[in-house]
Amino acid sequence: MARSRLTPERESELYEAVLDLLREVGYDALTMDAVAARTHSSKATLYRQWGSKPQLVARALRHTKPVRLDEIDTGSLRGDFHEMLMRSDDCQMERDSALMRGLAHAVHDHPDLLQALRELLIEPEMTGMDRVLRRAVDRGEVAADNPALRLVPHMLIGAFVARPLVDDRPVDQEFLTTYLDAVLFPALGV
Repeated sequence: MARSRLTPERESELYEAVLDLLREVGYDALTMDAVAARTHSSKATLYRQWGSKPQLVARALRHTKPVRLDEIDTGSLRGDFHEMLMRSDDCQMERDSALMRGLAHAVHDHPDLLQALRELLIEPEMTGMDRVLRRAVDRGEVAADNPALRLVPHMLIGAFVARPLVDDRPVDQEFLTTYLDAVLFPALGV
């Protein structure tokens, strides 16, 4: 896909507009026409730049993600996870959680969205998480054969999904800190 000469600022504006539209109307009702109108772009430019609606949505999510796991290395697994939390704020977590819940529903009807999310968001996050966990194993913090290692992403996603359902409250730093200390770290033997 050929990339145009969008400035980083313009690209950020486009991504924010896409996410705002997603929050307003959901994935199914989001159209390239609506994105073009909101961003004062042509639909042809959007398709030339991103190729498809799923690619645009996945890139917008990736671009606005506040924490890149591969950038964090505090020297301990606890430190790494707590640093991840400190780089996020409660308001953004709540907005992102709501957005991801909506997209989780949309992927069932749109395999092309699931593929784009896996390629551009999930796989890079899994790679970053694998590095964080591999360093913990290499430092001797976690046993290499601990079966919970491969379940860390599932535990974390579970926290984001369960909190609003069980407690009718958004995920926030306080909840995630407690969750890490009570669930994730004990499962890993840390």
